Amino acid sequence: MQTSLRHPFARLFTCVALLLFVSSVAFAQRGQRGGRGQAPAPSVPHDPHDLQGIWRGNPQSLSNTPPPMTAWGKQQLDSHIPSYGPRAVPPVQGNDPTGKCDPLGYPRILFFGRPFEFIQLPNRVLQFFEWGRVLREIWTDGRQLPKDADPKWLGNLAVGKWDGDTFVVDTVGFDERAWIDHFGNPHSENMRLHEVYYRVDRDTLEVSVTIDDPMTYTKPWVSDKLVFRLQANEKMYEDFCVPSEEESFNQGVRNPAGGVGGVKAK
Repeated sequence: MQTSLRHPFARLFTCVALLLFVSSVAFAQRGQRGGRGQAPAPSVPHDPHDLQGIWRGNPQSLSNTPPPMTAWGKQQLDSHIPSYGPRAVPPVQGNDPTGKCDPLGYPRILFFGRPFEFIQLPNRVLQFFEWGRVLREIWTDGRQLPKDADPKWLGNLAVGKWDGDTFVVDTVGFDERAWIDHFGNPHSENMRLHEVYYRVDRDTLEVSVTIDDPMTYTKPWVSDKLVFRLQANEKMYEDFCVPSEEESFNQGVRNPAGGVGGVKAK
């Protein structure tokens, strides 16, 4: 078998390693460019209400440390066995939903290292993710959030509005099978997500996310500033987690690497 980056987990491990490296380099470069005595480069003219374009960032989670969890939240966390972070185990020993090609859910798909595209229409904003060709609808027609929303992977309903130069989005109705991030942090079906998007300049989009989920966390989880950069010359590619390929990779590579017998994939 030839191991290639066509397999999602091979791509994923490579992506994480590269992201960690690129993050450290980018941080150093930002420090050099923004050092004392250096004036910032002038901003290229842009419309702060125009979010359209392809954006890519490298955040790993909302922040390094989540708020304290409730007893229920801690129980859920203990049941999630990730392959990243301080609790990481070999993938074959874990239970990350991505190992079965389950949807990443939201907001985890923001942390997957793939780009997304904003498309603005008269009554909604589309958030189109390269991974899985996932489409999230953010309604801007004034509709109200439901009080009792059936859980969905991306949230039952997202509504957005402009507050000055920031685009504010509230979402309810989340499937609790999805993890918040690669580290296995949980949420309940009652999670409410509050997002604020701000286009700092033509090439920079800042996002802040707040999770309000009293069933899981003892206080709201307020994210760090998540930064995404405009990919002006890029396009969106087809990038699926294909169950048959995933199973072949698991049997031929992942399972033997984790000490579990498997059959060689063809």
